[in-house]
Amino acid sequence: MHSSLTSSTSEALLNRQVDPEPVEIVNAASTSPMLLICEHAGQAIPQKLGTLGLTDAQRALHIAYDIGSEKLARDLASRFDCTLILQRYSRLVFDCNRPPHYAQSIPTVSDKVEIPGNRNQTSSDRTARITEIFEPFAAACQEQIARSSVRYTYSIHSFTPSLNGVSRPWEIGFLYRNQISRGADLLRLAAQLWPNTTIGDNEPYRIDDETDWYIPVCAEKREIPHSLIEVRNDLLLTDDGCREWGGRLHDLLSQFMENNDATRS
Repeated sequence: MHSSLTSSTSEALLNRQVDPEPVEIVNAASTSPMLLICEHAGQAIPQKLGTLGLTDAQRALHIAYDIGSEKLARDLASRFDCTLILQRYSRLVFDCNRPPHYAQSIPTVSDKVEIPGNRNQTSSDRTARITEIFEPFAAACQEQIARSSVRYTYSIHSFTPSLNGVSRPWEIGFLYRNQISRGADLLRLAAQLWPNTTIGDNEPYRIDDETDWYIPVCAEKREIPHSLIEVRNDLLLTDDGCREWGGRLHDLLSQFMENNDATRS
């Protein structure tokens, strides 16, 4: 019988016979200029950690993963025939879009829900999650973004319509923080193409070195156009919804890349 709470030992966290690998790379051999990342795709919890003390219903909430983000990201990867890096473990096990030593990378409370299995973490507990879950993901991101063929990168996320009782009305948001990202240009093009869509400019939150990992560490340092793209998760609850947004984002990003390449040539 496996405990529903974290067990504190210095042994390996993942059991390679039953636990999935932390990273899946889709279209690894692609030479597309586009690289997609989905940090919060997965819901897996290592067998050793049981259920983290959560119910089935709690593990299905947005606190555990970005609802619909994996289907949306896979749809886009198929349309672009590009490489996609998926993180398979729940963000409650380790949030791979956080710097590894940031306290909230292993949250004890998320959107008012307590995470019992993340309480009383020892140094070895935390080190195991960093070493076995975050570091393979980080290595895959750094290896893929270093390829010379990659000239654009986008991180695919979803967000809950309400967080801590505050409404979030945007249907989609584009997060970026410097001119090299061309994020403002991407947002302007989205507004032109989707005049009836509520678009967030650096909403529902802003990128920060203390709380974000992929954009500051990988995308910005490579100095290529990029954005963290957030779609409201009630729009991604069905396959049709994911396909619709996949088509919309494919059209947007295709036109953006075409415009950007024309400007550079």
